[in-house]
Amino acid sequence: MRRIKARHELLKDLLFILSGIVIAVLLSQGGLLDSFIYILGSGAFASFVAGIFFTSAFTIAPSSLALARIIESVPLQTVAFWGALGALCGDLILFLFIRDKFTDDLKNSLKPSIVKHILSSFHLGFMKWLSPIIGAFIIASPLPDELGLTLLGISKTRLSLLIPISFVMNFLGICALVWFANLF
Repeated sequence: MRRIKARHELLKDLLFILSGIVIAVLLSQGGLLDSFIYILGSGAFASFVAGIFFTSAFTIAPSSLALARIIESVPLQTVAFWGALGALCGDLILFLFIRDKFTDDLKNSLKPSIVKHILSSFHLGFMKWLSPIIGAFIIASPLPDELGLTLLGISKTRLSLLIPISFVMNFLGICALVWFANLF
């Protein structure tokens, strides 16, 4: 029964992600995204706010569109710096307050023996140093930061190490996003 409920929660999370994508498309096509950027001033502050929302699976799609729009009138370094700073704040919020929910949903949807095997592998051998590296790359990727933060949390990454990792990887992720957006 517990696994069924956890799978339901995981499915609900995936539905929220899909909803975020649909909302991003509607915001972009309806002109609301441009209004949002205009109100915030399409500079450092707008980049910072969009960066905060760049971290969550539920808001990454609209945030990515906002960052791509802001870059049309602001230099890449400015958008990436302030966006990464905002994303760092978002990651800290996720890491400190929400990290356990996603981990619990994932753990409860799997069999206990699988969970035990996975968790023990993060504290032994090469997974002990590989999981933070994978987590950092997930933070830089368009994948939700929750997954990367979960890997960093499972591997017991200290907050003093998380802060520079989050900033640098989000900076690189925003630069990659802008580069990719310019391709199309």
